[in-house]
Amino acid sequence: MAAPVYFDHNASTPVDARVFEAMLPYLRGEAGFGNASSRHDYGREARKAIDEARQLVAAAVGAHPTEVVFTSGGSESNNLFIKGAAASIKPGATAPVIAISAIEHPCVREAARDLMRTGWKLREIAVDDQGRIDASDYAEAHALRPRLLSVMLANNETGAIMDIAALAQQARANGGWFHTDAVQALGKMQVNFRELNAAGVHAMTVSAHKIHGPKGAGALVLDKRIELRPLISGGGQERGLRSGSENVAAIVGFGRACELVAERLKQDGPRLIAMRNELERGLVQMGASVFAHGAERLPNTVYFALPGMDGETLVGKLDRAGYAVASGAACSSINPEPSHVLQAMGVAPEFARGAVRVSLGGANTMAQIADFLAVLGDTVFKLRRLSALAG
Repeated sequence: MAAPVYFDHNASTPVDARVFEAMLPYLRGEAGFGNASSRHDYGREARKAIDEARQLVAAAVGAHPTEVVFTSGGSESNNLFIKGAAASIKPGATAPVIAISAIEHPCVREAARDLMRTGWKLREIAVDDQGRIDASDYAEAHALRPRLLSVMLANNETGAIMDIAALAQQARANGGWFHTDAVQALGKMQVNFRELNAAGVHAMTVSAHKIHGPKGAGALVLDKRIELRPLISGGGQERGLRSGSENVAAIVGFGRACELVAERLKQDGPRLIAMRNELERGLVQMGASVFAHGAERLPNTVYFALPGMDGETLVGKLDRAGYAVASGAACSSINPEPSHVLQAMGVAPEFARGAVRVSLGGANTMAQIADFLAVLGDTVFKLRRLSALAG
């Protein structure tokens, strides 16, 4: 059997060997094992490692190091902004509004829904059939003068890229705070917080394990003029916004992974686009529909469905054939609903249940694309033949 092929890089990426090497002294206890808040040499060594990593993360995203707040990952960063900002906003005569796009990651959607229990109103902004923000609905949402807005930079399912700078500029007149989840974007496209901040973006989320860094490290890049109430109280680490002894090894790994981002973009970007295009040509020849094909997308993401095929079934069959891909359906058996992203795009539920996502990485090859298409075609043929016999 051929070696397994990993086509699920939007879910997580393997740790780069150079990142692992940078982390190893801190994992072994050879360096930086002291508490970074301690004032002795061991503590200062840990603090120096964190400060250097902060500079590397800031450089990768076009921010100042003082704007980088380390967290455990994307989910915590998104919750820190949404809940922390909401808690610091003084109540007015009417219930405050938070507006988010209808295609946000669950850690944004659920955090926004949590605010409803404290008196906030939630307004979800519609998208068009390509997964892009609907301009007219965005304008209607602004009529409510939302105090908080969150729109992701690139969608994790379709790969569709949002024009965050333009959206933030439109929002400036209302005076609300604008946040973007850039977890999927970093490492796959240019991300510059300074430019976005100038347009009106106040906060941005990034994560290490999407860019060949370790799990357990992320950051909220935050305009220092924005006040947040911390989710975790304690010793006052991370500008008082995220108390707790820092995970030095993971933060060092995050910094090293960020240092490699520019190299990866230059090296892998054109190859990923070529592989994505070849994969899509083969899928269309099979009769597949590629979601958000008309939108500007991440270079590595293909989200498709084949008529009459169940996504979970295909994912299982492909996994046994040695290909790791993702389904667009809910993973939990207690929540059989199809992808909320596809539903927001107006895709029929029965067709949305057939969605499969392939997300490529720099180690993938054109030969793997050809082999995958052959295996997929054979798998679909067999499933349809079984369905015909059962009918």
